[in-house]
Amino acid sequence: MKRLSGVRLRVADMGPLIAFYTDVMGMTATADTQGWRLGYPGADADLIFLPGGSSYSHSQDQRYWKIGVTLPNLAMAHAQLRAAGVQVSQPRQFLDIGYMAHLSDPAGFVIELLQWDFDGNRPPDAGNASLPLGGQARIGQITLRTGDMAAERDAYSDMQVLSVQNVADHGFDLHFLAYAHETPPVPDVTAVANREWLWKRPYTLLEFQHVAGVNFTPTSAFEGLEIAG
Repeated sequence: MKRLSGVRLRVADMGPLIAFYTDVMGMTATADTQGWRLGYPGADADLIFLPGGSSYSHSQDQRYWKIGVTLPNLAMAHAQLRAAGVQVSQPRQFLDIGYMAHLSDPAGFVIELLQWDFDGNRPPDAGNASLPLGGQARIGQITLRTGDMAAERDAYSDMQVLSVQNVADHGFDLHFLAYAHETPPVPDVTAVANREWLWKRPYTLLEFQHVAGVNFTPTSAFEGLEIAG
């Protein structure tokens, strides 16, 4: 079975990134013939850092946007990051999408932290304060931007659409695709009731932020996706 197994990013300085993702984010680093793989145990995707990049600055007109790290207890993860001196935004419930916070790694790549449960719905025993980010973190999403969702659906026609989320007030909609053989709890993929289920998936979703008709700029830092199987 296919799975989304990695996102390939070309970077200028590998050392600070490896230290940040292992020491702060709790990932495991493995060297390979091309660069370094960093990730969590399980079926979710890895970060694949390749040498030879230049300095990176994120812009909202770029095709590559971010990774999303899903986890059981955002308050716990947020407190750990602040204690480690990491600048991270205050957690908030963003509309009916999710309870989240944002930060950037030492290279400037954006990371979204997304709690499995909406604000107020988290079980009281969620997370383990002795583990990085409260434990059980995974790369839940790799997010790209697009102006033509029909073309993306054609390009990734072997992926299943698990959720479509309209964020009209912000001028975009979100589409979540995966190599999965699961049925969301509610058959309507636009249903809000599916969203907490979605953030608990053990594999990585390919997320598209769709702004109709907009052409987004490629960045040399984004080398593409790795798909296993």
